[in-house]
Amino acid sequence: MSRLWNVRRGRKAINLKYSQQITTKRETNAKQGTDIKAEAEPDSLRPNLSEPSELLQYDQVEKLAKHLPPRTVGYPWTLIYSTSRHGMSIKTLYRSMVEQETPVLMAIKDSDGQIFGALSSDPFKVSDGFYGTGETFLFTFCPEFEVFKWTGDNMFFVKGDTDSLAFGGGGGEFGLWLDGDLYHGRSHACKTFGNRTLSKKEDFFVQDIEIWAFE
Repeated sequence: MSRLWNVRRGRKAINLKYSQQITTKRETNAKQGTDIKAEAEPDSLRPNLSEPSELLQYDQVEKLAKHLPPRTVGYPWTLIYSTSRHGMSIKTLYRSMVEQETPVLMAIKDSDGQIFGALSSDPFKVSDGFYGTGETFLFTFCPEFEVFKWTGDNMFFVKGDTDSLAFGGGGGEFGLWLDGDLYHGRSHACKTFGNRTLSKKEDFFVQDIEIWAFE
């Protein structure tokens, strides 16, 4: 009986030792994974805002930063237009783009408190037709974060008029559209980005807009 007890106790000690080795190995691997992730994301690659955003939380900025064109990486986010500072005027919006040469990111907050918008490969401008490249995309945080990249179906990226600003097209609908007063907007599914409606409702009212450049 004593011998059987000693055997069982010996097996238990071996199993406990093996379990401790596994746990230690898992902890080591987890720590190594954390170290590798930290090394892969140096401070120089993390988004740096010239001033705090009134619309975007920092975790939202980080999520968006992962989808920005490579040519923007390492450059600070510079606020070049906001409705709270410059007023709700599309003409003022266009004037703020005159000396810009980088992609620009537009964040919109609607009257329902939802955040969505677009990244344009080119600064916004009045144009006869659509402009931009496949770097352009739409995004929404309503209700969860989603990015809608170029599908390759058409090249209806951005179109600016004196009375509206539009993103995406195909099938007679824009992915995102704003009127000249920057007060009323609309979002539909479109072929350019394969997106769903970005806001809770297709028609929405703008509460605030921010536009960021990378320079």
